[in-house]
Amino acid sequence: MTLFESNPNLLKSGITTTLEDIKTFFRLLAENGCQGFECSKESLNKIKSWGRKEGVSSETLEAIRTDLGDCRRCRLSDKRKNIVFGAGDPHASLMFVGEGPGYDEDQMGEPFVGAAGKLLTKIIEAINHTREQVYICNIIKCRPPGNRNPMTDEIEVCFPFLKRQIACVKPDIICALGTFAAQTLLETKSPISKLRGCFYDYMGARVLPTYHPAYLLRNPDKKRDVWEDMKTLMKAMGSNQ
Repeated sequence: MTLFESNPNLLKSGITTTLEDIKTFFRLLAENGCQGFECSKESLNKIKSWGRKEGVSSETLEAIRTDLGDCRRCRLSDKRKNIVFGAGDPHASLMFVGEGPGYDEDQMGEPFVGAAGKLLTKIIEAINHTREQVYICNIIKCRPPGNRNPMTDEIEVCFPFLKRQIACVKPDIICALGTFAAQTLLETKSPISKLRGCFYDYMGARVLPTYHPAYLLRNPDKKRDVWEDMKTLMKAMGSNQ
């Protein structure tokens, strides 16, 4: 009997370490200007899942949406018009997670389509992406009355569906938009002003918190901070912009 046969966990650990080393090597190449290699989208999706210790999922976004159903799990279902599940590339390397739907989102059933959504679209375009190339969703799926902040129990009920979405999409980077997205994903009470601009780990992805677009509409002087965060994000994604 070989060493690996007698201790299969040793083989698994070695493979995981090797894959992490390969991913780190490619990340260093990207950060030093390498534009990458020609790969099919199928191959890229396989590479994205290498070495993931958690968040691996064989289910589809459609299956998660079906499981969510006509959700009545919390009080927000009483006054909502539409569940706002998410939109974009189901295999996106970049995911944006916001707080919750507003009036326009509730009417249309799509995330970030109001004034804040238009600003988010500009931000996405500024980092050389389109909305179709990223995945956009929220911590909660239903609009709180009057656009109030989501309550703790509402987040607790809805968050498992977001975790399944993240596990399904397997993004490399999650941009957490605003206080509730950042605090929920990172399990912290630290303010967004302290969290923004730095990367954190979550379910095999790197989380970059920044200000919510709705906050920028009220505080346009903070747009410069968000642009700095987006430059950090682009560098991590291997962009020369």
